[in-house]
Amino acid sequence: MSVGRSPSERTPAGRVSRPAESERVKEALAWLDAHVNLESLGVPAGTSRRAHPTLERMEELTELLGSPHLEYPVIHLTGTNGKTSVARIATALLGEQGLSVGATMSPHLERVNERITWNREAIDDVTLAELLTVIADVEPHLSAVPSYFEILTALAFRFFADVAVDVAVVEVGLGGTWDATNIAHGQVAVVTNVSIDHVEYLGPTEAEIAAEKAGIVKPGSTLVLGETAPDLRAMFESHGAAAVFLRDRDFGVTVNELAHGGRLVSLYTPGARYDDVFLSLHGAHQADNAIAALTAAEVFLGRALDASVVTEVLGRVTSPGRLEVVGHQPLVLLDGAHNVAGAHALAAALSEGFPSTPRTLVIGLLREKAPREMLQALGVHDAAHVICCRPPSPRARAPEELATAAKELGVDPGRVEVVDAVDDALARAQEVTAADGQIVVTGSLYVVGAARSALAGRTKGDRLPGP
Repeated sequence: MSVGRSPSERTPAGRVSRPAESERVKEALAWLDAHVNLESLGVPAGTSRRAHPTLERMEELTELLGSPHLEYPVIHLTGTNGKTSVARIATALLGEQGLSVGATMSPHLERVNERITWNREAIDDVTLAELLTVIADVEPHLSAVPSYFEILTALAFRFFADVAVDVAVVEVGLGGTWDATNIAHGQVAVVTNVSIDHVEYLGPTEAEIAAEKAGIVKPGSTLVLGETAPDLRAMFESHGAAAVFLRDRDFGVTVNELAHGGRLVSLYTPGARYDDVFLSLHGAHQADNAIAALTAAEVFLGRALDASVVTEVLGRVTSPGRLEVVGHQPLVLLDGAHNVAGAHALAAALSEGFPSTPRTLVIGLLREKAPREMLQALGVHDAAHVICCRPPSPRARAPEELATAAKELGVDPGRVEVVDAVDDALARAQEVTAADGQIVVTGSLYVVGAARSALAGRTKGDRLPGP
């Protein structure tokens, strides 16, 4: 595969590619899509990623790319929930200090470009295609074919080196120790929290999951630890960090109150206090994400931030697909809660911050998720309607199984429907939800991404406007 342009001729971010370039972009993305994608396929039956973990492919690939991940400092993020919100907030805070900031996050909601940003702008199509071509050219020299995620991680590292970032904010894809991002040596390691998720990869207990996530903590690094359980905390502290900052000891949230359009919070870091700050994100859990990001930024910079900067950034930050309001009359919310802890956080946020009007729940799950546990955590009994759909993923759980689980939990069968496609499920939700009601789309980031695309594609006069 070849796109015929050198990196020095790259298209500026946001420029629409010419027809010939568009064909090269399609060719490059088709090449990428031909690689094994565990996000889409999951663990093959009878096997486990835990059985044969390795970073050898990533080490070999990045070496052929010039070891770009060694050219700039890294803030490395892991945790069961909240990673992407932390990454977005930390990136914005560092950018306001005049730094050139790269960030890589996953998965994407609508376009693969979302995963890789420079100064909060997604990588443009032409540059993405050019770098995919570079990797395609070196792939024959590798001893094993890299995966979809490994390719995109290596591409992000190379892109950040090419544009000479001052710092890269790198979100772990899954776990820590054996994640493709872990070839980087994070100057600052951030752990948001630990709960049960991805047991087929990481193990069935919180201790096993914590052990896997603790792998991003490198000797001599600085650890910002949001997990507070003493036994799990000790696991992270044992990895040789030069300094450890603990939530509720060194940083934390002292006020976390509902406000119109978000939260009113008071925060403290090792070097400062920030009182009565508006946070433009919904859900009490977002205050924990904000303080983790703020602490990571200050630890990296070695100083406290000006209160006006913190107020400005937190007051306008967004986190698409995380309790995101995308429509009114009826109220439409998208939230990518995809594990039980995330579902509990969503239910709590809905109970506290949104009207108690009739709610239509549009939900789709991946096959690894337990329908009964997820539905119970979401408060399915309180929903006026439950519309079960299929995430656009080979890992999708059949929506009929969700419907059965809801009925087994005692939900009136007349309130439960199966509508296979996400866009059709949204249309049905519109039909059954009054203008003063609400629609909540959740269960999987694949469902949320498909919902965002469907909403954005509606005409201006529709009741469900795009974001």
